Amino acid sequence: MNDATGQALADRLTATERERRWPNVRPKDAATLIIIDRGGSEPKVLMGRRHPGHRFMPGKFVFPGGRIEAGDRSMPAAGTLHPRAEAALLARVTRPSAQRARALALAAIRETFEETGLMLGTKEHGAPESAPIGPWESFRERGVFPDLEALQLVARAITPPRRPKRFDTRFFAIDRDRVADEIGGVVGPDSELIELAWVNLADAKKLELPAITHAILDELGHRLAAGFAHELPIPFYYERQKRFMRELL
Repeated sequence: MNDATGQALADRLTATERERRWPNVRPKDAATLIIIDRGGSEPKVLMGRRHPGHRFMPGKFVFPGGRIEAGDRSMPAAGTLHPRAEAALLARVTRPSAQRARALALAAIRETFEETGLMLGTKEHGAPESAPIGPWESFRERGVFPDLEALQLVARAITPPRRPKRFDTRFFAIDRDRVADEIGGVVGPDSELIELAWVNLADAKKLELPAITHAILDELGHRLAAGFAHELPIPFYYERQKRFMRELL
């Protein structure tokens, strides 16, 4: 993606109208996972529609994700993060650490499981010997190790000030063939995500999306066209003096 196209995406985010009537809070570390199906004639991504009763982004289509939880810091995993991803996760943060970078990646996998029932990882190593209490226990029971090597970091974005919630979100991507297992009945009318859809990028951008999700889909399209390599630049979106900036990590 050239500088002009990237600037246009940042300008579009700046021009987006959004309510700013909430007290300002420090952004929370969070992670999102984009699952990509590249098995057909054109790539498709998994999108989930948020429950309309949610305070934050009600009814919007999003990628599964959420905040780091305590168990994400201790869950055993297969492999390690790609050095390019780890370096970008350590950049532009206070008190950077490899443990924090690892926890962000695992949070993306766990949140995806909690919201969709999909377990991203591998069964090649047998079951983890232990797992933190909570959602990670299902990985141990099903013999799935979350696989850090399979993840690619593709973007980072910080929610603007005075929104109902603020997150410093890292967007990871992974191929659909890394789904090792699945638990049904997770998505439904009373769940966080009320429906799931596999859609190509053009159709995904026609859904009811948060502005940042639309921008990330544009970034993803350019990344896929450029070969979808770890070494490609990683865009970082944040607001400064009421204007969105787009920096490359």
